[in-house]
Amino acid sequence: MPDPIEVRKVVIESVTDASGLERLIDEGAIEADRVLAVVGKTEGNGGVNDYTRILADRAFREVLLSKGTRTAEEVAQVPLVWSGGTDGVLSPHATIFATVDPASVPRTDEPRVSVGVAMSDVILPEDIGRPAMVAKVAAGVREAMKTAGIDDPADVHYVQTKTPLLTLATITDARSRGQDVVTDDTGASMDISNSTTALGVAVALGEIETPDAAQIHRDLSLYSSVASCSSGVELDRAQIVVVGNVRGIGGRYRVGHAVMRDALDADGIWAAIRSSGVELPDRPHPSDLGDRLVNVFLKCEADPSGRVRGRRNIMLDDSDVHWHRQIKAAVGGVAAAVTGDPAVFVSVAAVHQGPSGGAPVAAIARLD
Repeated sequence: MPDPIEVRKVVIESVTDASGLERLIDEGAIEADRVLAVVGKTEGNGGVNDYTRILADRAFREVLLSKGTRTAEEVAQVPLVWSGGTDGVLSPHATIFATVDPASVPRTDEPRVSVGVAMSDVILPEDIGRPAMVAKVAAGVREAMKTAGIDDPADVHYVQTKTPLLTLATITDARSRGQDVVTDDTGASMDISNSTTALGVAVALGEIETPDAAQIHRDLSLYSSVASCSSGVELDRAQIVVVGNVRGIGGRYRVGHAVMRDALDADGIWAAIRSSGVELPDRPHPSDLGDRLVNVFLKCEADPSGRVRGRRNIMLDDSDVHWHRQIKAAVGGVAAAVTGDPAVFVSVAAVHQGPSGGAPVAAIARLD
């Protein structure tokens, strides 16, 4: 039986600020050596050259190393999943998942959060956007489910991943070995890496059959309802964090999920919060949440039709501001309005993550 989980959200006041994590450890809320994973938003441009992700990664790992007994090699294996870009009202923050001593938490047979983490096999540049990457991610998700003690895929409500994208250096490396890559556009490779990873999640959870190469990043009828996939330059394999519910482990937290049907679907966010065990009135307000909601985790995507609820928008035609930044700011505003807190996790590039133009939403609540 896995250990119970403590989940805490901390603000990030500067690009290298890890004081929130340090404070939790110093106050005894969590132990450095028990931190399983961190999922956070940094304030960079969210693109290929967003080095705020690397700076945040370094700052948080330095705290885990200085405050615990794990070696640098062991700390390097802790998944720290950073999504760059806090456009609009979004606020930099991090959600920390750590195990706790079973004797220190309330006992219950109700479903409570369990977390499993895994690192996939190395994802080569030539794997990105292809079935090989789908298979490697799927194997990693299954491994993470085992460590979380989750047997039934229906008990998985949120899978956060971070995978490599293509850079000029990795493209050159592949070609030096006689391999080709799915695209020469490093920016586009971010979206492709995310979508391929999402299909790996969907395959592992039995949401879809294994796709063929022609369906990857093209067949929008294929998607996972729980995948949230990010990519960056700071790693060469998939970091995988599986969050679900297990009965009998105890603890105070439950996770739930739902699907936003479009960028304005606030009801989809409320549905995820209800799924996490928070009772709400028919027409909820942020004040109904009290301090029970830890965080919500959303993906977003500009609808390829160029319309939302029948109304035309110009995000995909705008040459001044990339649509990544526009849709992230828009959905971030919707999520912040629902929760009353701008420190929500909203990540862009959601192909194969929820229905086209929509996205999965996960919510974690504290059920004292």
